[in-house]
Amino acid sequence: MRKYWELLKSQIKIETAYIAWYWADVVSTLLRLAIMYFFWLAVYQNRTEISSITFDSMITYVVIAMMLESYVSGAGDQLTRNIKNGDIALELLKPYDYLTKLIYMDFGSKANSFVRTTIPMFIVAMVFIGIQTPLSWQSFLLFIPSMMIGVLIGTQLDLIIGVLAFWTVNVWGLRVLREAVIKFFSGALIPLTLFPDWFQQVSSFLPFESMIFVPVAIYTGQIPFGSEALMAFAAQLFWLVVLFFLVRIVWSQAVKKVTVFGG
Repeated sequence: MRKYWELLKSQIKIETAYIAWYWADVVSTLLRLAIMYFFWLAVYQNRTEISSITFDSMITYVVIAMMLESYVSGAGDQLTRNIKNGDIALELLKPYDYLTKLIYMDFGSKANSFVRTTIPMFIVAMVFIGIQTPLSWQSFLLFIPSMMIGVLIGTQLDLIIGVLAFWTVNVWGLRVLREAVIKFFSGALIPLTLFPDWFQQVSSFLPFESMIFVPVAIYTGQIPFGSEALMAFAAQLFWLVVLFFLVRIVWSQAVKKVTVFGG
């Protein structure tokens, strides 16, 4: 495991070497936060709540969802690039599991992103916007592992899209479709409870809501702590296990394709 931790640390060092990128991320994140705040301020003008969701609860949901959305993708990008430029053949010869390497390096990127974007966004949101704290300490304690599992689910989905580059070569269209699907079905834009009942029913049978909506809803109390929250957490674990093995199955078939082309 030590070699993977070294790869994680090397990724952090690489990304922190570019100071211009750091400040660009900070500024763009704060601009997005300001835009979303004034948008929902206009929506809630002359009204106290929408579908039983108050303005304070809504803005809290939006801010936390924005934070999580930036963590549910990324691992598949490097995989796609290595497949397109042929470096995948060399990677498979090296003494590590390539998918595990990608996940750890992605964790390094996310750790760097946590410092340069999430922390500034959270501080500004707490001081100037006044987002709510969790309704109870139990909800907060469940939110932490729920958030981590949501990120891991997003990572597995991203790897699946990346592996498909073995067959499609260019997965740009698939990635655009993925982003659109995640925006709606994960609750990254607005809480899923604001969508029609049929949409919520469809979402409940898909893994996307486990990425963002479930952890944020636990934080804001839309999924109250108790049996309902624990069932939602169990569903997250189920999807993580399913997607983990699905990635490995698709990957095993893709590696055979590389072997055939390599003679």
